[in-house]
Amino acid sequence: MSKEQLIIFDTTLRDGEQSPGASMTKEEKLRIARQLERMHVNIIEAGFPAASNGDFAAVKAVAEAIKGSTVAALSRAFDKDISRALEAIKPAASGRIHTFLATSPIHMEKKLRMSPDEVLVAAKSAVRFARNGIDDVEFSCEDAGRSELDFLCRIIEAVIKEGATTINIPDTVGYNVPEQFAERIGQLRERIPNSDKVVWSVHCHNDLGLAVANSLAAVMAGARQVECTINGLGERAGNASLEEIVMAVRTRQDIFPCETRIDATQIVPASKMVSSITGFPVQPNKAIVGANAFAHESGIHQDGVLKHRETYEIMRAEDVGWNANKLVLGKLSGRTAFRARLKELGIEVDSEQVLNTAFMRFKELADKKHEIFDEDLHAIMSDEAVTLESERYRLVSSMFHSETGEAPLARLVISTEGVEKEAEASGSGLVDATFKAIESVVASGSELLLYSVTAITTGTDAQGEVTVRLAKDGRIVNGQGADTDIVVASAKAYIHALNTLSSRKEKLNPQI
Repeated sequence: MSKEQLIIFDTTLRDGEQSPGASMTKEEKLRIARQLERMHVNIIEAGFPAASNGDFAAVKAVAEAIKGSTVAALSRAFDKDISRALEAIKPAASGRIHTFLATSPIHMEKKLRMSPDEVLVAAKSAVRFARNGIDDVEFSCEDAGRSELDFLCRIIEAVIKEGATTINIPDTVGYNVPEQFAERIGQLRERIPNSDKVVWSVHCHNDLGLAVANSLAAVMAGARQVECTINGLGERAGNASLEEIVMAVRTRQDIFPCETRIDATQIVPASKMVSSITGFPVQPNKAIVGANAFAHESGIHQDGVLKHRETYEIMRAEDVGWNANKLVLGKLSGRTAFRARLKELGIEVDSEQVLNTAFMRFKELADKKHEIFDEDLHAIMSDEAVTLESERYRLVSSMFHSETGEAPLARLVISTEGVEKEAEASGSGLVDATFKAIESVVASGSELLLYSVTAITTGTDAQGEVTVRLAKDGRIVNGQGADTDIVVASAKAYIHALNTLSSRKEKLNPQI
């Protein structure tokens, strides 16, 4: 007897992007969307088209490119938002409108300043308007975890009558616990007369570290769609992790009454891609995708695994895509092989100029390090995307000097809107000196919140990927840079963050 399907709704491109500093370019969103499609994710929430022209363009680009997954666009319960979302997903082979409205007393009173009756009318109108444009409409009761049960029943019954096909119950602020959340899903399905006409969905935040547990409890109570993100990316403490949801259901088929269609071997590549693009590193002990997730240091554990893997491993590392960073290209590889491998990685290069520039970077890297891995190619293309996006500031050349007993010195040439300027500064270390030199030219007035370095692959010749997080006037942005020289990578990352600060405008980020 076949099991029911658990629909995986990925919101990395929308809710995940709301992590401070995790904004993505259109090209980066396309790369992630193609990887999600390769993973066989059922639904990809591509963004919030009404938020900005950039978001609209990104959602439309994803809708045009993706054929194997449904592309969803988020909208508030306003006709103009829904119209914008409908326009963005019009090219999609399969599209969905995801509209939402807050239903908790505190949100209705303090944020919306609307009565429950007004919220009910607005919700019905939004779903009705959306259904006039598309058949697949999802309605979310924002802050459902703190909403009154009777009102939830009332509003959900009404929007189902208006044509909603999926009902999402979000724990917007991560307030619920598994037993309570499962009970709520069960009560709603039991009390609402037309509950069998829709797919029940959950969207859990991780403020108390319970997002995955709450989501899985809801699945056991009848939910058949889970909204989640790669690496658990998202606002505040993040969202439920896609990889943990998928592998929990897959590993415990003895208790879960459903299964997913996810190709689990694509999980680790997706994790690495999202981490590289956003600059949010994955903690080593993160379940499934952390570097230590399948490592054993204890002698007792090592002995047991060597004798029989299942003594200490409930999953195989290769089943989720580990050991996939095989050597793919070398210094003798040509443009055709380079382009073919990019395509296999889901990176479509339409411009010959972009391809030529990226290929030159590949050749330069191949001269510096013997082995080139997929992660190196992702880093090259991320650098290229950064260059294309905005180049108000650009690193032209650099010279660094460090000597025992002397203050480290950085000499840089920085292009500022096409004009090259020399900069020199000393500091407590080469990175400190580099940042001071850049600021002597740019004078951004920003605050450095984070500086982190990770090795893209293994070996002393590996590229280092640097993430810099800057804050200014309430805005927080990330910058990334990669190079075999950590100081050069640091300069690239700092300049990337400065370019982001100067070019990206504020956009509306809704919570669900």
